[in-house]
Amino acid sequence: MRQNDVVSTMSVDLAFGENELLPAVAQDAESGDVLMLAYVTEEALERSRETGHAHYYSRSRDELWHKGATSGHVQHVEGIRVDCDGDAILYLVDQDGGACHTGYESCFHRTIDGEVTDDPVFDPDEVYE
Repeated sequence: MRQNDVVSTMSVDLAFGENELLPAVAQDAESGDVLMLAYVTEEALERSRETGHAHYYSRSRDELWHKGATSGHVQHVEGIRVDCDGDAILYLVDQDGGACHTGYESCFHRTIDGEVTDDPVFDPDEVYE
């Protein structure tokens, strides 16, 4: 697929880029807090729609990724939104446990100066053995 190719899903056109990925923001459906940013392929997006659990594409592992499959910290997808250009996705989720693999509720738990703004919600050493 070439850059700016458009894939039609339902009645929405999605502009998957050259790498066939779209950025996907996970947002807590109740609080509105941004939990994480990851990427989706067309397959990951379809799996999320089919199962009701967030699926992403792991660039580092080069594979489809079911959020929470290892940790049990699943994201229940309550809604999926598409931005105006069709080149980004927003998952509205109900998060079990923490979204961040480092033990925090949100991956955005530090300021630009390195100050930690939240407390961990789980111990990653106990979850990822």
